[in-house]
Order: sequence, then C-alpha cells, then structure tokens
Amino acid sequence: MSTTEYTAPPAVVTAKGGTWIEDWRPEDESFWANGGKAIAKRNLLWSIFAEHLGFSVWLLWSVSAALLAKQGFVFTPQQLFFLVAVPNLVGSLIRIPYTFAVGKFGGRNWTVISALLLLIPTVLYVVAVQNPDTPFWAFILIAATAGFGGGNFASSMANINFFYPAAEKGKALGLNAAGGNLGVAIIQFFLPIIVGAGGAFGLFKLATKMVDGKKVPDVHLEYAGFLYIALALVAAGAAFFFMNNLREAKSSPKDLLPVLKQKHTWVMSFLYIGTFGSFIGYSAAMPLLIKINFFRQPVPTAEPLGINFVYYAFLGALVGSVARPVGGVLADKFGGAKVTLYTFIAMILGTLGIYWSLTGLTPVPVPPADVLAGWVADPSTFPGYKPEVVAAVNENKHHFGLFLGFFLFVFAATGIGNGSTYRMIPLIQKHHAVESTEEGTPERHAALLKATKQASGVIGIAGAIGAIGGFLIPITFGSPWVTDPVAACKTAFLIFTAFYAVCLVVTWFNYIRKGGKSLGHADI
Repeated sequence: MSTTEYTAPPAVVTAKGGTWIEDWRPEDESFWANGGKAIAKRNLLWSIFAEHLGFSVWLLWSVSAALLAKQGFVFTPQQLFFLVAVPNLVGSLIRIPYTFAVGKFGGRNWTVISALLLLIPTVLYVVAVQNPDTPFWAFILIAATAGFGGGNFASSMANINFFYPAAEKGKALGLNAAGGNLGVAIIQFFLPIIVGAGGAFGLFKLATKMVDGKKVPDVHLEYAGFLYIALALVAAGAAFFFMNNLREAKSSPKDLLPVLKQKHTWVMSFLYIGTFGSFIGYSAAMPLLIKINFFRQPVPTAEPLGINFVYYAFLGALVGSVARPVGGVLADKFGGAKVTLYTFIAMILGTLGIYWSLTGLTPVPVPPADVLAGWVADPSTFPGYKPEVVAAVNENKHHFGLFLGFFLFVFAATGIGNGSTYRMIPLIQKHHAVESTEEGTPERHAALLKATKQASGVIGIAGAIGAIGGFLIPITFGSPWVTDPVAACKTAFLIFTAFYAVCLVVTWFNYIRKGGKSLGHADI
C-alpha cells in the first residue's frame, strides 16, 4: 500500500444552482468553509421542500380514506386500512431504484423528475374522488401511484448524504428527513380544512349544504389534489434552478451492489422497520384508529358522536417528524447504537400503554352490515342512536387522553430512532474504509469516497425495507380474520410490542454488548 501523502486541490467553490459540481470535498475544512457549506445548505433546503411534498402525496390517502364517507363512498374498515396501506407498499418497493437514480442521473436532475412524477397520483386522485361510481379497485390502483411520493425520501437522503461531512451527517440527514416527514403532519392537518371537513380543533367547521331540506356534508376532496398538482410543479422548477448535481456522486447500480453482501446492511434495514416502518405505518393508520375506537357517525346526516379524528390525526406525524433531527443530534453526541437501543425500550413501553388504554374501552353496539348499508343508501331511514350507543361512546371519550398520550410518546420514539439509525449507516461504512487504509494516503481518500457512495446505497435499501412496516401495520390493524375492528387493534399492539423486543435484542447483540461489537467501534 502506498504511503504517499495525499494533497487535495485548492479549495475553490463557486457553483451556482442548476449546474454540475465537478469537485466536491466536504471533509476538507478549507473547502467546506470556502463556499461548500453554503452550497450544501442550499441543496438541503430545496431537497427538503421536494421531499416534503413527496411525503404529503404519499400519505394523501391516510386522511382521505377516513373522509370518503362524507363524499358518498361506502367501504368497510378492512377496505379502508388496505387502502391506506397500499401506497406504503409501493413506496417501499420503489425506494431502491430511486436511490440508484441519484447516481445515474444526478441528484438535482432526479429531484426534478421525481417531483413531476407526483402529478400522476394527484391528477388521478382529483378524477376519482369526484366520481361517486369509482369502484374500490380503482381507488386501490390510484392509491398505489401515491407510492411515488415515498420513493422521494430515498433519493433525497442518498443525495444529501454526499453533500455533508461525516461530522454533520446526523444533523443534515435528520433535518432532511424531518422536513420530509413533516409532509405527513401537514397533509393530515390541512387536508380536512382545505376540503371542507373541518379541523384545527374546531376552529374550522364541517361545510354543509341543503339537500331535500336537510343539511348534508359539502366535502370536496378534489381541492387537495388541485393544490398538490400546483406544488409539485413548483418543486420541480425550484430543483431545476437552485439545486446541483455532484460529479463524484455518479455511480451505477453495480457500484452499490457490494453492500448487499454486508451483514450490517440487513441488520440496519431490519432495525429501520422498527423505527421508520412504525412512524409511517402509524401515521397512515392513526385517523382510522381514532375513528374506529372513539367516533361514531353511521350516516353523514347524523350528529357525530365521540372524538373527531380530523382534530388529532396529524399530531402523531408532527411529533415524530420534530423528534427525528433530535435523534440525529443525540446520535452525533452519544452514538447511534445507544440512542437506538433506548428508542426500542421506549417503544415497548409506549405500545403496552396504548394496549392498556384500549382495554378500558366499553364495547359499542354495531348494527348488522345489511342494516348499516340500508341507512347509508337512504339516510332518512336512520332511526337515531340507541341510548346504549351514546353511553358507550361518551364513556370511551374519557380514555382518549391516555390513548393519545401513549401514542404520541411512541411517535416521539420512532422519530428519535429514525434519526439515530440513519446516523449509524454512514459511520459503519466509514469504519470499513478507515480500517482498510492508512491515514493521509490516496487509498484512504478513495476509500472514504467509496464509503459515502455505499452509505447512500445502504440508506436506500434500509429505507425501502423499513417502509414495508408502513404496509404491514395498517394491514395488521385491519386483520380480516378478526371480525371486531377494536379487538384487531388491541391484538395488533401486542404484536408490535413483541417485534420491538426483538429489535432491542438485535441492537444490543450487534452494536452494544461488550466483546461482541462486530465493528469494534464504540460510537457507531
């Protein structure tokens, strides 16, 4: 191995937006201070904006599914849970090609393309929700295209990973991811307001109109679709004019394939199911969970009973998003493995708390399916609520504070865990590079560049596998083999608790236990 001292070229950074950057050395302190940091910040800003929209479109159906009844569509709880799960499945599967696309086309170029791809799910959404005859299978296909928004996360994170030095990756990746994750909270908070379903804790009321002398909901889900069509065009234009491609980030899929042979790629992917998979899965399911457990309105013309889900559905995603950069900062300071370990302990306690809050609920009598279908077909036949239904729903309202409190605690833990696990990935790859080369040599410089590329590949793979949790969680809540939706919810939280216990053991075994650290690196 050569021991010739490696001398970097002079630090001159003058790149403007919309250009290729031929020389990028964030680990060079002079280079970083002399313009590199400013360029990285600019690219991070517009990356966050584009990724934010991607997440909003990805979770467009999480609230829309719970509001379809107000626009005249009738689906079962199992159908609705499947509807919100499908975008997560597609979003997870396309994350790997989206990751490779950064190396193939350039980060700026792919941000433009991926933003324009959001026009497909938004335009189809506008068409579907305005047609009362749209069948369920068509909704499923259209919801699947919303998965394009989920792919944006992988390409955005892979791109930003190249822009920042290792010492600042935790914070940068945490901010990038948090800005994207906030797209979930934003869509869940503003969509009900935009479409006329009310929200903001009652500040905005449900819009109504008179039909045959009766007030009925005047909800227009298509308004949200029109808004995000416009925002997708803005994101594409901003990326085109203000972002950069990095020449050193160019790669082909075969350059990243070696990471598939690394044990830690799969360990980190598994752990990411527990953190990010939980965040996106719970975010997608939360509106329906509140509606099923604490709300009743069998026909749109009936007076609603219980907790209005549109007031609270966004809080989980908001807490998880804000907590994500905190996880990155904590990981920078204390080590990602330690933070991840404590994250899973918190998630175990939190899910047990949610389960406990649900066990206190009073069963609410549910009418037979054929009777409910008759009421929906002709709302005038609805006889009103039985006293036992009103009593049960009012009693269950007292348990909502516990349910929400424990749920927000779990969301905070998922956010911190998202930041800490993604902090671990670049450090693992850097560790391999440092162990195999000598300091100050050309081989070390080349190995660190290769490690950054491979870390981006692992980020994409872990993001893809982790997002599968976003599909599995809603499916588990809507378990078709459990006839009672409330019972299915309680069983699901016990299953999730057991899974987090496994994640805890995996984290401890691979990165914490003395004498067992396969990386031999205390601050991973």
